[in-house]
Amino acid sequence: MKIRNILPYLLLFLCLVAVGWLFAVPAKITWRQDDLVIQAANGEHHFTVEIAETPAQQEFGLMYRTTLARDHGMLFIWEKDIPIWMWMKNTLIPLDMVFIDHHGRIVYIAANTTPKSLAVITAGQPVRAVLELAGGTAALDGIKAGDKAIHSYFTP
Repeated sequence: MKIRNILPYLLLFLCLVAVGWLFAVPAKITWRQDDLVIQAANGEHHFTVEIAETPAQQEFGLMYRTTLARDHGMLFIWEKDIPIWMWMKNTLIPLDMVFIDHHGRIVYIAANTTPKSLAVITAGQPVRAVLELAGGTAALDGIKAGDKAIHSYFTP
């Protein structure tokens, strides 16, 4: 067989391997899970959260997921209060982004963010963490700015 006849098949094979590798790399990212409670005016709301603390975890976040249980989320944490800019690149479901200071006080909620959007989402002030929940969860649970997130990461 001539090399000219094999070349298209070789290129197709290499492309398939490259695409497979791209999707396999995020699968190697793992998150530890923990419990988080939000004290709202109407009571406590309990969540199981994945902790995104490394740059790789934070960059990947909840991308490519098609569901998120209402009592689950992802907690992005930083070592000090800093301005945080989030986006929804490759995120397929709407999320509530709950911006939290180092005392656990919720300072801003970006509700029902737009899937796949590259628009910048920020609290407009430095924060220590961002809790991502399924879109609409904050409203359904009555969670508002000023409420308190309880987790070992926040100082009372």
